[in-house]
Amino acid sequence: MLRVEGLHAGYGASEVLQGVTLEVGAGQLVALIGANGAGKTTTMRAISGLLKPARGRVILDGREVQGLEAFQIARLGLAHSPEGRKVFGPLSVEDNLLLGAFRRLPAFFGYRRHAAAGLERVYGLFPKLKDRRTQAAGTLSGGEQQMLAIGRALMADPKVILLDEPSMGLAPIIVQEVFATIRRLKEAGTTLLLVEQFASSALAVADRAYVMERGRILREKSTDDLRHDEGLLQAYLG
Repeated sequence: MLRVEGLHAGYGASEVLQGVTLEVGAGQLVALIGANGAGKTTTMRAISGLLKPARGRVILDGREVQGLEAFQIARLGLAHSPEGRKVFGPLSVEDNLLLGAFRRLPAFFGYRRHAAAGLERVYGLFPKLKDRRTQAAGTLSGGEQQMLAIGRALMADPKVILLDEPSMGLAPIIVQEVFATIRRLKEAGTTLLLVEQFASSALAVADRAYVMERGRILREKSTDDLRHDEGLLQAYLG
């Protein structure tokens, strides 16, 4: 469903990614783990078009998308829930969700009517968002904003979702709620690429994982194999 081949990308003269190659099959949840500064978020940004790769290929559902604008890649079926959530603070919760559905809904007549099923799905996953649907997104707690960011990605009915650091800045009990939702999405057949600072949480839900260091993929294994890798445990799980 998503394949990345030999991806190089960076900022100005600084090359961060040095030939990243990875693959996410349909219905899989794949984790990308590594220390801070390894290049995980840069990888996500290069895949989604927020950062233009210098070279390499990004293939989404059989189509090369590297070099396209982010909105064009979104229209082809990729949703990106970014690090730091990036909700539209002045807008209501429901308006944030509706913006997530822009790629698949009519531009004028029937927009909200066609969005109803998507809203029902998101509110089913996150009842708190339904209770706060008229509230400004910027007034939500950090955990609620993370739920909103994931819900906004789901509203696009995407082929692949990129989840970047969904636990960042959240209390442990809220992290558990977020990962319970991620597990439900996986069980429903959603295709996910997950970047997560807590490698143990990521490995608990993922089918496979890639370990990244200094802009390169060091290894790729099943999560069971990685949990028994002493080097990985020492380096990333403490």
